[in-house]
Amino acid sequence: MDPTQLLPEVSYQFARSGGAGGQNVNKVATKAELRFSVRDSISLTDEERATLLDKLANKLTTEGELVLTHQTERTQLANKEKVTKKFLRLIEKAFERPKPRRATRPSKAAVEERHSEKRQRGEIKANRQKVDISD
Repeated sequence: MDPTQLLPEVSYQFARSGGAGGQNVNKVATKAELRFSVRDSISLTDEERATLLDKLANKLTTEGELVLTHQTERTQLANKEKVTKKFLRLIEKAFERPKPRRATRPSKAAVEERHSEKRQRGEIKANRQKVDISD
């Protein structure tokens, strides 16, 4: 699935943000907030919608809306670009399939090294016990 297909359904809101900017920060709405409704999206298939609702469950509102913000830049445009990139990465990552694990065995040398370390630890612990001097 190409996440750029979802961009027409994205809405942006802007607000005043904190941080760097001096007096300008009090006058200009540079904080960018991206909103995307996963439940109401017409670009997503039912399977894709279910995947996003499952993978992004902790980032969604109760209405099934994804809300992302960015406010570190000094301009509205820069923050909008950054939050859009963040959105695209998040969608790509949600649809990424994990690489299947291929079963492997430890080498004989690794097994022998682990066993010798276990023997040494056992000897160290055995040497900590009290010595019987009753003879």
